Amino acid sequence: MTADIIIYHNPECGTSRNTLAMIRNAGIEPHVVEYLKTPPARALLVQLIERAGIAPRALLREKGTPYGELGLADETLSDDALIDAMMAHPILINRPLVVTPLGVKLCRPSEAVLAILPQPQQGAFAKEDGEQVVDASGERLV
Repeated sequence: MTADIIIYHNPECGTSRNTLAMIRNAGIEPHVVEYLKTPPARALLVQLIERAGIAPRALLREKGTPYGELGLADETLSDDALIDAMMAHPILINRPLVVTPLGVKLCRPSEAVLAILPQPQQGAFAKEDGEQVVDASGERLV
C-alpha cells in the first residue's frame, strides 16, 4: 500500500534507515526524499517545522555538521538565521523528518515514527543494532 507518507531521509544515517524500515514494516512504501540531494524549499522547511510543533533549533543537527564553525550554538540567533543556515547547509537539518496524514515528526529515536503511522506494524521489527522494537504480532515493545 502507498500512503501519503514522506520521509526526509539520509541513507547514511542508521536512525533514518531504521525509520524507513519501520514505515515499510507497516506495509507502506513512502515517498523518499534524500534531502541532502534535494533539500526542501525554505517555505516548505518552515511549514514542516511548524507542523512538527518544534522550534527551528530543535531541528538543527550538530554532529558531523558545520554547526560549531557557523556559531549556531549562539542562543541569540533568530529562527530565521537558523533556517538560513539549514538552507545553506542541508546537512544541518536533522533526520529523519516524516510526514504522514497523522502529523509531522522528527523521528529520533526511530521508533517515534510508530506514533504517526496510519497502519500498524505487520510483524516483528528489530533495529540495525539488534534492538527489538516490535514483536511478531506487531505490538510495540519499547
